Amino acid sequence: MTRTVALFAGVVARSGENALALAAGDALGAAGYGLRHGGYNGLMEAAAQGAARHGVPVTAITLADRPEWGPFNRHVTDVVYAPTMGERLHAYLNDVDLVMVMGGGVGTLHEAATALYYATTIRPVPVRLLGPAARRLGAFLRAEQWLVEGPTRPLEFLADLPDVAALEKDLAHLASASPR
Repeated sequence: MTRTVALFAGVVARSGENALALAAGDALGAAGYGLRHGGYNGLMEAAAQGAARHGVPVTAITLADRPEWGPFNRHVTDVVYAPTMGERLHAYLNDVDLVMVMGGGVGTLHEAATALYYATTIRPVPVRLLGPAARRLGAFLRAEQWLVEGPTRPLEFLADLPDVAALEKDLAHLASASPR
């Protein structure tokens, strides 16, 4: 059975992020994770390219009445059109096995905040902050106490990953801890 990762990442990459996204997609695909993402270019496309090398599903999840955001990247194997933004986010998160956040813009920030809320209140799905931009976001959220661990809100679901080597180690740990 294929596991699934929701990747929240932007269309505009900071220095070095495209290579990181490609390597992350490759590591996720090699570990048997199908990819859910917005379906567009930039970091999403780089990660999709890496995952597609392993024949895993690459699903674009977008709005049914979306503005013209451009064509989907060539690695997309399936598309889910959600009628509302809330349903789009549910399509990402309801049965996902892992959430991966990389650098991005306001859309990525919205998705990341939703995933963090989901993991602290609905189901403790693992959330990984990969790369410098996502890790700086996590550090900011902790420093400003937007993310605070407490007895009813443990943060053990959340981890910072500086690079693909850390991601590969984390994926091996998740595989050994998961009954799937």
